[in-house]
Amino acid sequence: MQRPSFGVIIGNRDFFPDQLVSAARREVLGVLEEMNIQPVILKETEGKRGGVQTYNDAKVCADLFRAHRDEIQGVLVALPNFGDEKGIADTLKLAQLNVPVLIQGYPDDLGSMKVETRRDAFCGKVSVCNNLRQYRIPFTLTAKHVVHPEDETFKDDLRQFAGVCRVVKGIRRARIGAIGARPSAFNTVRYSEKLLEAAGVSVSTVDLSELLGRAPKLPNDDPQVHQRLLHMQAYADASNTPPDSLLLMAKLAVVVSDWIYTNELNAIAFQCWTSIQQNYGINACLMMSMFSEGLVPSACEVDITGALTMYAMQLASGAPSALVDWNNNYGQNLNKCVLFHCGNWAKSFLTGVKISTAPILGTVVGVENTFGALEGRTSSGPLTYGRITTDDIAGRICAYVGEGRFTDDELNTFGARAVVEVPNLQELMRYICRNGFEHHAVMSRSHTANMLAEAFETYMQWDVYYHERHKDMRLAA
Repeated sequence: MQRPSFGVIIGNRDFFPDQLVSAARREVLGVLEEMNIQPVILKETEGKRGGVQTYNDAKVCADLFRAHRDEIQGVLVALPNFGDEKGIADTLKLAQLNVPVLIQGYPDDLGSMKVETRRDAFCGKVSVCNNLRQYRIPFTLTAKHVVHPEDETFKDDLRQFAGVCRVVKGIRRARIGAIGARPSAFNTVRYSEKLLEAAGVSVSTVDLSELLGRAPKLPNDDPQVHQRLLHMQAYADASNTPPDSLLLMAKLAVVVSDWIYTNELNAIAFQCWTSIQQNYGINACLMMSMFSEGLVPSACEVDITGALTMYAMQLASGAPSALVDWNNNYGQNLNKCVLFHCGNWAKSFLTGVKISTAPILGTVVGVENTFGALEGRTSSGPLTYGRITTDDIAGRICAYVGEGRFTDDELNTFGARAVVEVPNLQELMRYICRNGFEHHAVMSRSHTANMLAEAFETYMQWDVYYHERHKDMRLAA
């Protein structure tokens, strides 16, 4: 994962001791170094000990930030004392970075409440936040209202904030590829391209027939086809897959990969039935799984907002994500259900993965035309789930996120599958149904719902439902 770069503002106010600013600079920079975060910060000779207080300080700091605009993913505001709220707000206003902002304030020590050591950052943080709201600058808060930079909870805050920055930056410049038309029967994956474009998400399209026409023209001994074939055979058990079908998959993967590279795409959504089975004779699942495993999320059924959700979850966790169906109840357990798809999930999600067929689809197109679906089971572990959608009637983008866990409960079926446990699942299903969300969701083997909710709600300004938004257990004492 790329080393993040944060602009750093050390707030200051004349009424308070200067040594607090110098100490904060050392402590904050030490923690950033430990967290492998690159700081962009005033020199200690600029302003008063490198702090920001006056309008002139704000101009100098803003000039520095603008010079590093392409590098800075977020801004950390540290308050070793009350701080000057106008100086901080003016810096952000003048810099016009439009990136996430994290506000930290130092705690006072009850044994050091004299004039020469008192901080008052508990109060100053409220004042800074008030001014940022007046300036319409969105910001993120630490788990504790005031926290020392060397406290472990602040390091957790930084990890969360870095994830928020990745998600926001990625979404605002995302490029998604739409390969083919959505299945006619799937109105559920309709979306508004215009609403996405307004949020910074661009969609490039190509007719599936163009790619299906190019693929067979590649020679069987083409070096790229040969390499792709070897990769596929190493990726999953192909012992029961006809060689001719595997060759068709390899050729299509080369053509699709070229299109992704040419258009500089971050994710794709593919028309995975029924044209490809009827006109080309395979399933695209293996190819899509390999793209997702390689961090190019690939969604089924031309689900563009599903692909965008996959990309957002990947940015948050740094690992592959997968598109799933909320598919079956799990017996009488009201908090468990089965997630399923034909077999396009990234290999990271599957144990005992093998190349198989899609029996349900095969009843319509012939099982012999569905080789390429993956079969495997997701083992127990952390779960984040969610979905982005465009609400065209209301003219807005909406999302839901939440956390749960994968379980190892018995499940005897086919395809790519998982059993999950979600607290108060019935209420979540009611919310999804009443608010018109798709039957598709996205899953990640992580707990990153906090990052996603903060990125979507605070910075993208989307309507977000965070299921079972929990209290921070770090503060329960």
